[in-house]
Amino acid sequence: NYSPAGGGGAGGLLTASTFSVATGSSLTVTIGAGGSRASNTVGGSGANSVFSSITATGGGGGGGYTIANGANGGSGGGGAISAGPTLGTAGTGTSGQGYAGGTGSTVSLYPAGGGGGAGSVGNNNVSNILAGAGGTGLCSTITGSQVFYGGGGGGAGCGGGSTISNGIGGAGGGGAGGINVGIDGTANTGGGGGGGGGTSTLAGLGGNGGSGIVII
Repeated sequence: NYSPAGGGGAGGLLTASTFSVATGSSLTVTIGAGGSRASNTVGGSGANSVFSSITATGGGGGGGYTIANGANGGSGGGGAISAGPTLGTAGTGTSGQGYAGGTGSTVSLYPAGGGGGAGSVGNNNVSNILAGAGGTGLCSTITGSQVFYGGGGGGAGCGGGSTISNGIGGAGGGGAGGINVGIDGTANTGGGGGGGGGTSTLAGLGGNGGSGIVII
């Protein structure tokens, strides 16, 4: 059996207005890769992004049928449904970096929860019909323009042509849930990938998470 998957959590978002750097010193800068998509199990969590001593934690993968709990991360992955049906828990976010994911429903057609964002929690399913939207990211003007980063991925509804609605991705690069295949998070935003829908005979495929970014 298969069931819709939770949305991926966004990568953690950190900002600093002052940071002392000694002249001539070398600093470690690492751009974290987005979490890898998965089918029928919890999605891969994203890698950390690092600037010197500052580490933003990668987002947590969304839950799937065999492992329904969303993973913890910078923002937590959304929960899904396993056999029983049993409700998976949402992953938690990292304090000061992001928020928890949302939860799904044990009522057939089992819509899943959205991934957490840098600015708000992932949404729970709505009335056992609509999968949870991804949590909203945060807006930054560090580049000179208003840009959102760290949106959570939307949870998936039931696949196989069902009319159940998938959750939208959160502002900040979060991918939407898909009927069978979730949408990838946007590169260089830390956005979570959307969950993939599944049926009793078809395994959905989640979207990849978006890579992180370091802006100086």
